[in-house]
Amino acid sequence: MVFLSWVVLMVSWFAWGYPFLFRAPHNQKRASITAAGPTRAGLFLEALAIFIAFACRMPVNIPPGPGRIAAALVCGPLAGVLSWTAVRHLGRQFRVNAGLYEDHELVTSGPYHVVRHPIYTSLLAILAATLLLLTEWEWAMVALLLFVAGTEIRVYTEDRMLASRFGERFCAYQRAVKAYIPFVR
Repeated sequence: MVFLSWVVLMVSWFAWGYPFLFRAPHNQKRASITAAGPTRAGLFLEALAIFIAFACRMPVNIPPGPGRIAAALVCGPLAGVLSWTAVRHLGRQFRVNAGLYEDHELVTSGPYHVVRHPIYTSLLAILAATLLLLTEWEWAMVALLLFVAGTEIRVYTEDRMLASRFGERFCAYQRAVKAYIPFVR
């Protein structure tokens, strides 16, 4: 069962990352404004959380329990589904750094109907799968705190930019739809 969970985790990471590498539009030649600084700070904290998830491993002779494995087997595939659908619905609005294209559209369909930032939800899900299978609880909590801090920076920056462009339409969307954790945040 541990081997199977490893396979599912690696396949889930591949499935999660694939749409960002090969399906998302890169190098778009459209006028835009960008908030690179906050994005980089948030990305750094999120990357540090992922590093901790892989580096601060549980002892090899103590495999994760069946509850942790079962939860990881839900979170991993969910992350892949979310990343694919989020990139598909975001379409031409996709960008790594927080920003807005001159002709930016507010996307509220698909997973954006459930959370405003499903890409962050998908990253949280794949991180959770990794933490559940590999990481000691103490380090998992540190990783989650770093992830949330980085994601909050990015959400705040993106929401502020979207509110400045779309005004009350975005504010109504913001009030109706949680940021990246359904029913919570």
